[in-house]
Amino acid sequence: MKLIMFDMDGTLINSGGMIANTINYVRENLGFEALDKKYILKNVNDPNVNSSEFFYGTKHFTQEQGKLFETYYYDHCLTDLEIYDGIKELLEDLKNDYIFTVATNANSEFANRMLNHLEIGKYFKTVVGYNDVLKPKPHPEMVYKILEEIKTTKEKSLLVGDSHKDVQAATNAGIESVLVNWGFSDHEENAIENVKELEERIFKKFR
Repeated sequence: MKLIMFDMDGTLINSGGMIANTINYVRENLGFEALDKKYILKNVNDPNVNSSEFFYGTKHFTQEQGKLFETYYYDHCLTDLEIYDGIKELLEDLKNDYIFTVATNANSEFANRMLNHLEIGKYFKTVVGYNDVLKPKPHPEMVYKILEEIKTTKEKSLLVGDSHKDVQAATNAGIESVLVNWGFSDHEENAIENVKELEERIFKKFR
């Protein structure tokens, strides 16, 4: 079985505004000033950044932060969502030859709502979120969980994402990855620019 794991936010769908608004909602309720959207998205994807400390000033996420985040996210996760150009066509074209899954650091319940809202949820065999594992990306647990569920090999698997957290998760699990540059990060090297290039990389990997 040829398996392609996709990150969701910044890879399949553009949800940047909603994510930034959610983080700023939490910050403002904790007494912090709002941050610029681009600044938030650049740092939320950085594997070297402790997100709880960076955004909320605590070493670990607190119960209050989690409740604030999930309350706002639940109410607004379907707001201003867009599928990136070419993604739906890629999934439709390749659906008979590959198994697609999602590995996201979002909550999988919300992720399913978002993907179904955009009418692409049907393409994915499974969606694994941070709530389904003990350690999210860049830890490889999410990748291992999907490999076990799909029952395929590392050699027949590929992870596609827009951040170095995705690349590190793939590397830590021993599978290949593709870094895309249409998401939340602006990579200067080793990233592809459009879905046509992604399709070429997929064919090259599995030919």
